[in-house]
Amino acid sequence: MKSIINTLIFLSSVLIYCQENDDFSKRLKAINTQTVAYYNVDGINFSNQTFNYEFSEKNLKKIYRKFSLKESDLKIKDDSLNYNNLYITKSVNVIDNINQINSYYFVEDKNKTISVFWFGYYNKIDKYFERKYINRILNHEIPKEVFESRTIDSIDFAGRKIKLGNNCYWTNINTIQCPYNGEMNWSVHKTMESAQQSISNQFNITKSQKTGKIISEEEIDVIFEGTETKAKKVIYDFTGLKSLLAGMSGGKTLTIYYVANKVRGNYVSCCMSFWNNDTITENGLAPLLEEVMQIKK
Repeated sequence: MKSIINTLIFLSSVLIYCQENDDFSKRLKAINTQTVAYYNVDGINFSNQTFNYEFSEKNLKKIYRKFSLKESDLKIKDDSLNYNNLYITKSVNVIDNINQINSYYFVEDKNKTISVFWFGYYNKIDKYFERKYINRILNHEIPKEVFESRTIDSIDFAGRKIKLGNNCYWTNINTIQCPYNGEMNWSVHKTMESAQQSISNQFNITKSQKTGKIISEEEIDVIFEGTETKAKKVIYDFTGLKSLLAGMSGGKTLTIYYVANKVRGNYVSCCMSFWNNDTITENGLAPLLEEVMQIKK
């Protein structure tokens, strides 16, 4: 449950989207900090960071250390990119049937500095996706509209603006926490299969955690963004266990809902949660969750 272009460029970008029949700008969200840009689309998280270093072996070694990479890690050049580059792929087994894959690209960009791209996902690597977004970012094809403000007044939830005030904050891309009012993360996907796989991965990883245990699990009828569907409801118990997460919240149990559903022409995976000591309305949900979902009576 855890805690980033001028008119001519924009018009050329629209042309590219149409040619690919892939209006990713409706699914892509990003936050730009002072040093790193973070992105999420189709359930995949990735980031881009530029270092004002010349592309050389000596400078690359400095950057590898910043990403906890070893000199012994296998580095390969991707000849499909139109830039000088090296990339590293690492896989870590999270639970029995889920591997977390991290891809790192170290690219000599047009300014002769080093742009580093990280992609993180589960089980299946997608080289085409990685190359596509590296090129889009380096060619300045990402519309400025996909970038969220770092301070929250409202959010764009899969194409609908939700007013939240100033009591909430981002903990990751498309991951928002409103103290005592709930937390949720979501991704917008091109297919239902992708959305379902995303929430399945989240549930399986939660289930495998040693910081607590699932004490109940059921499917319930809900209305999610105006459409009737099913949600998996899980109650996760931290009682008697040492957990930093539980200690910070003061709560003992966490109620979690997992939903995948069609929303405004795309597909959304959404994981929502609240603590037992959060504000809970008469409908049985925390206020943040009620912004997107209601329990069907």
